[in-house]
Amino acid sequence: MYSRLFFKGIVASLLLVVSSFRPAVHDFHTSLTQMQYNAKERMFEISVRVFTDDLERALSQESGHKIQLNASDTPNPLIEKYIRKHFALSTSPNAHKPYTYVGQEPEVDAYWLYLELPYTEPFKEATLRQDVLMEMFDDQVNLVNLQYGSQKKTVVFRKNQAVQGVRL
Repeated sequence: MYSRLFFKGIVASLLLVVSSFRPAVHDFHTSLTQMQYNAKERMFEISVRVFTDDLERALSQESGHKIQLNASDTPNPLIEKYIRKHFALSTSPNAHKPYTYVGQEPEVDAYWLYLELPYTEPFKEATLRQDVLMEMFDDQVNLVNLQYGSQKKTVVFRKNQAVQGVRL
Protein backbone atom coordinates (compact mmCIF):
# COMPACT_ATOMS: atom_id res chain seq x y z
CA MET A 1 0.00 0.00 0.00
CA TYR A 2 2.77 2.46 0.90
CA SER A 3 4.66 1.55 -2.24
CA ARG A 4 1.57 2.29 -4.38
CA LEU A 5 1.11 5.70 -2.69
CA PHE A 6 4.82 6.37 -3.08
CA PHE A 7 4.64 5.44 -6.79
CA LYS A 8 1.58 7.70 -7.34
CA GLY A 9 3.43 10.55 -5.59
CA ILE A 10 6.47 10.08 -7.83
CA VAL A 11 4.31 10.00 -10.98
CA ALA A 12 2.40 13.13 -9.91
CA SER A 13 5.69 14.93 -9.17
CA LEU A 14 7.15 13.93 -12.54
CA LEU A 15 4.04 15.12 -14.38
CA LEU A 16 4.27 18.45 -12.60
CA VAL A 17 7.95 18.84 -13.51
CA VAL A 18 7.45 17.78 -17.14
CA SER A 19 4.47 20.08 -17.62
CA SER A 20 6.54 23.02 -16.36
CA PHE A 21 8.94 22.58 -19.30
CA ARG A 22 6.21 23.27 -21.86
CA PRO A 23 6.42 26.86 -23.08
CA ALA A 24 3.72 29.02 -21.61
CA VAL A 25 0.90 30.19 -23.86
CA HIS A 26 1.41 33.87 -24.51
CA ASP A 27 -1.30 36.48 -24.06
CA PHE A 28 -0.05 38.81 -26.77
CA HIS A 29 0.44 38.37 -30.49
CA THR A 30 3.47 40.03 -31.96
CA SER A 31 6.29 39.47 -34.39
CA LEU A 32 9.61 41.22 -34.75
CA THR A 33 11.25 41.86 -38.11
CA GLN A 34 14.84 43.08 -38.44
CA MET A 35 15.82 44.51 -41.83
CA GLN A 36 19.48 45.44 -42.00
CA TYR A 37 21.15 46.64 -45.17
CA ASN A 38 24.47 44.98 -45.98
CA ALA A 39 26.21 47.55 -48.21
CA LYS A 40 29.01 45.17 -49.21
CA GLU A 41 26.55 42.53 -50.47
CA ARG A 42 24.05 45.19 -51.61
CA MET A 43 21.10 43.48 -49.97
CA PHE A 44 18.76 43.62 -47.04
CA GLU A 45 19.29 40.77 -44.58
CA ILE A 46 15.89 40.17 -43.03
CA SER A 47 14.92 38.09 -40.02
CA VAL A 48 11.34 37.63 -38.81
CA ARG A 49 10.66 36.24 -35.33
CA VAL A 50 7.26 34.61 -34.72
CA PHE A 51 5.93 32.44 -31.92
CA THR A 52 5.99 28.75 -32.84
CA ASP A 53 2.42 27.98 -31.79
CA ASP A 54 1.06 30.94 -33.78
CA LEU A 55 3.06 29.95 -36.87
CA GLU A 56 1.91 26.32 -36.60
CA ARG A 57 -1.69 27.49 -36.30
CA ALA A 58 -1.37 29.73 -39.38
CA LEU A 59 0.35 27.00 -41.42
CA SER A 60 -2.33 24.50 -40.36
CA GLN A 61 -5.05 26.88 -41.53
CA GLU A 62 -3.24 27.48 -44.85
CA SER A 63 -2.61 23.80 -45.56
CA GLY A 64 -5.90 22.41 -44.26
CA HIS A 65 -4.21 19.91 -41.92
CA LYS A 66 -2.43 20.02 -38.55
CA ILE A 67 1.17 21.23 -38.83
CA GLN A 68 3.74 20.63 -36.12
CA LEU A 69 7.14 22.12 -36.90
CA ASN A 70 10.26 20.16 -36.05
CA ALA A 71 13.70 21.55 -35.24
CA SER A 72 14.97 21.22 -38.81
CA ASP A 73 16.88 24.15 -40.27
CA THR A 74 16.27 22.92 -43.83
CA PRO A 75 14.16 25.55 -45.61
CA ASN A 76 10.51 24.62 -45.12
CA PRO A 77 8.38 25.16 -48.27
CA LEU A 78 5.21 25.74 -46.20
CA ILE A 79 6.89 28.52 -44.24
CA GLU A 80 8.33 30.00 -47.44
CA LYS A 81 4.91 30.04 -49.13
CA TYR A 82 3.39 31.65 -46.03
CA ILE A 83 6.02 34.38 -45.64
CA ARG A 84 5.85 35.25 -49.36
CA LYS A 85 2.10 35.76 -48.99
CA HIS A 86 2.48 38.07 -45.97
CA PHE A 87 5.73 40.02 -46.38
CA ALA A 88 6.75 42.24 -49.31
CA LEU A 89 8.73 45.37 -50.11
CA SER A 90 7.85 47.49 -53.15
CA THR A 91 9.51 50.56 -54.61
CA SER A 92 6.71 51.21 -57.12
CA PRO A 93 3.04 50.21 -57.17
CA ASN A 94 2.55 46.46 -57.55
CA ALA A 95 6.27 45.84 -58.14
CA HIS A 96 7.43 43.67 -55.25
CA LYS A 97 11.17 43.32 -54.86
CA PRO A 98 12.12 39.64 -55.18
CA TYR A 99 13.80 37.98 -52.24
CA THR A 100 15.23 34.62 -51.32
CA TYR A 101 13.88 32.57 -48.45
CA VAL A 102 17.07 31.35 -46.77
CA GLY A 103 15.51 29.20 -44.05
CA GLN A 104 14.37 29.17 -40.46
CA GLU A 105 15.89 28.63 -37.04
CA PRO A 106 13.88 27.36 -34.07
CA GLU A 107 14.18 28.71 -30.55
CA VAL A 108 12.43 27.46 -27.42
CA ASP A 109 9.06 29.05 -28.24
CA ALA A 110 9.69 30.90 -31.51
CA TYR A 111 11.10 30.66 -35.00
CA TRP A 112 13.42 33.03 -36.83
CA LEU A 113 12.69 33.17 -40.57
CA TYR A 114 15.55 34.43 -42.76
CA LEU A 115 15.27 36.31 -46.05
CA GLU A 116 17.72 38.06 -48.37
CA LEU A 117 16.50 40.90 -50.56
CA PRO A 118 18.91 42.31 -53.18
CA TYR A 119 18.75 46.10 -53.19
CA THR A 120 21.15 47.96 -55.46
CA GLU A 121 19.63 51.45 -55.67
CA PRO A 122 19.81 54.01 -52.84
CA PHE A 123 16.96 53.54 -50.37
CA LYS A 124 14.72 56.59 -50.11
CA GLU A 125 11.22 55.27 -49.77
CA ALA A 126 9.30 52.06 -50.24
CA THR A 127 6.04 50.37 -49.40
CA LEU A 128 6.25 47.54 -46.93
CA ARG A 129 3.63 44.87 -46.24
CA GLN A 130 4.04 42.95 -42.99
CA ASP A 131 0.75 41.20 -42.18
CA VAL A 132 2.17 37.96 -40.78
CA LEU A 133 -0.42 36.27 -38.53
CA MET A 134 -2.94 39.11 -38.91
CA GLU A 135 -5.43 36.68 -40.45
CA MET A 136 -5.23 34.70 -37.20
CA PHE A 137 -5.34 37.39 -34.51
CA ASP A 138 -7.13 40.73 -34.46
CA ASP A 139 -4.62 42.06 -31.90
CA GLN A 140 -1.53 41.02 -33.91
CA VAL A 141 1.22 43.67 -33.89
CA ASN A 142 4.24 43.36 -36.18
CA LEU A 143 7.27 45.52 -35.44
CA VAL A 144 9.78 46.18 -38.22
CA ASN A 145 13.20 47.64 -37.40
CA LEU A 146 14.80 48.95 -40.57
CA GLN A 147 18.44 49.94 -40.73
CA TYR A 148 20.00 51.41 -43.86
CA GLY A 149 23.49 52.78 -43.29
CA SER A 150 23.32 55.00 -40.22
CA GLN A 151 19.58 55.55 -40.57
CA LYS A 152 17.18 53.56 -38.42
CA LYS A 153 13.42 53.45 -38.33
CA THR A 154 10.84 51.33 -36.53
CA VAL A 155 7.44 50.80 -38.12
CA VAL A 156 4.46 49.27 -36.30
CA PHE A 157 1.99 47.23 -38.34
CA ARG A 158 -1.51 46.40 -37.10
CA LYS A 159 -4.50 44.78 -38.76
CA ASN A 160 -5.77 48.11 -40.12
CA GLN A 161 -2.22 49.20 -41.10
CA ALA A 162 -0.73 46.09 -42.73
CA VAL A 163 0.79 48.06 -45.62
CA GLN A 164 2.72 51.26 -44.97
CA GLY A 165 5.07 53.63 -46.70
CA VAL A 166 8.58 53.78 -45.28
CA ARG A 167 10.79 56.83 -45.76
CA LEU A 168 14.31 57.37 -44.50
